[in-house]
Amino acid sequence: MAHRLQIRLLTWDVKDTLLRLRRPVGEDYAAKARAHGLKVDAAALGQAFGQAYRAQSQSFPNYGLSQGLTSHRWWLDVVMQTFRLAGVRDAQAMTTIAEQMYEDYTSPGNWQLLEGAETALRGCRKRGLQLAVVSNFDRRLEDILIGMGLREHFDFVLTSEAAGQPKPHPRIFQEALRLAHVEPAVAAHVGDSYRCDYQGARAIGMHSFLVLGPEPLDPTVKASIPEEHILPSLAYLLPALDRLEGSTPGL
Repeated sequence: MAHRLQIRLLTWDVKDTLLRLRRPVGEDYAAKARAHGLKVDAAALGQAFGQAYRAQSQSFPNYGLSQGLTSHRWWLDVVMQTFRLAGVRDAQAMTTIAEQMYEDYTSPGNWQLLEGAETALRGCRKRGLQLAVVSNFDRRLEDILIGMGLREHFDFVLTSEAAGQPKPHPRIFQEALRLAHVEPAVAAHVGDSYRCDYQGARAIGMHSFLVLGPEPLDPTVKASIPEEHILPSLAYLLPALDRLEGSTPGL
């Protein structure tokens, strides 16, 4: 006789799944620059940030922890390189701004909840699920979640800094399963990245749901994902869990 699937653990991405920045990075950087007497175009800063972030991530993956960096130093370098690429040459001002921004992004004033996040988390809690964070983030994430009133929903928070590897590496998902004392077949992950979240979790045997962002999903990618795994918003999560748990494992 087939047994009904019962999910016991639900792991969550955070940025652009539960929380997002209140305003574009370029606008925030430009505002901080103005406070220090520097006039820098927000669009130029936004473009420079993307370039600096990608280069730093490629040269020093996962905050450069295996190369002797700290996440704090890693982020200071990203901020200062962003301003350099945007044409700023005042090294003292850049250093001061970088330190302030590192602290500021811990503040709830820089973040906002995505629609349906609180309701989805409370609904999952009522079902008796273990909830955990699995995020490519640094040590500030605990304080951000506390400030946003979300930390109470989670049994534990696992960042890529703490795990030593970022998603989609199997290690971070396996560590979450170990901490929760569950097998991958009874665990599911929720996130907005096809590669890091959806594919990363499924690669080790977990179930997974992909939350759609503001940008349209690539048609090829969309065609490869069962429709019931796609969440147009977090309001669709609980019904998706019902459908998943109504299925028979292995079928």
